[in-house]
Amino acid sequence: MFIHAVLFEISPRETAVYRKDCKMWAGYAKKAKGFLGYFTMKRQDSRNQYASVYEWKTEAGHKRFMKKYHDWLVGKSKARVKVLGYYNLKAIDTVRMGGVR
Repeated sequence: MFIHAVLFEISPRETAVYRKDCKMWAGYAKKAKGFLGYFTMKRQDSRNQYASVYEWKTEAGHKRFMKKYHDWLVGKSKARVKVLGYYNLKAIDTVRMGGVR
């Protein structure tokens, strides 16, 4: 499993717009081959920080999606955000209800 996360700083008045943008991004990701899931998250104990987290079967699936949609979706997004960091993570061990992978 491959996880891509983007950490943002967002002013409180932009939060609702950011969440709407996130749903738009996730809607396109949902149609992409290899997409597993999406989460919009608020960072605990940090003011005005939010993360968009995507789960993919493979890094290649994520790259295909980004190549096809990234710039176009950035242009359609309306929230004013400051990117604090990009994180690409590869699962090594996974524990979920029902077993270990």
